[in-house]
Amino acid sequence: MEGGLGNGAAFLILNDTPRHDGVEGKIAALIAPSLEAMGYELVRVRLSGKERPTLQIMADRADQTPITVEDCEAISRQVSAILDVEDPIPSAYVLEVSSPGIDRPLTRAKDWNRFAGHLARVEMAVPIDGRRRFSGVALGAEPGGAARLKLDDGTEVALPLADIRSARLVLTDALIDASRPKPAVT
Repeated sequence: MEGGLGNGAAFLILNDTPRHDGVEGKIAALIAPSLEAMGYELVRVRLSGKERPTLQIMADRADQTPITVEDCEAISRQVSAILDVEDPIPSAYVLEVSSPGIDRPLTRAKDWNRFAGHLARVEMAVPIDGRRRFSGVALGAEPGGAARLKLDDGTEVALPLADIRSARLVLTDALIDASRPKPAVT
């Protein structure tokens, strides 16, 4: 995180919910139950900046339909109300609520499974065989807690989800095509 207040690890992944450290973890724990009750899933919490930090909340609709501006407004109102009461950030901050976007972060095992077949880039918090960065085709997540990636040389690697610092989809034509709304069947 650039100039952030966190410890550099934006999230940890365990089970099928994103895990966060420090203040981000406290905020995630405060808001996730309310978001779930509203029909949303928390994708990521990120706190960055020093002078006037930005608190970024990324969410998906639980039904996997595209998130709308109205959804973001509803989430923002709910999150603001919770954070006004709990006050986990000691200074003034800017709240930003958004969808994960097409080239979204992969923060949960279900993201790895949902976007299997698409190109992803991963940075590990803990190196694997001396390597921290990986790029390849997502193959899904294993029940034991590892994301599988097929590298450019054809080899496959299992990346422990709890050791991933960041992972995101790479914007490709195939991803854009897959993200287009499907025509209604009549």
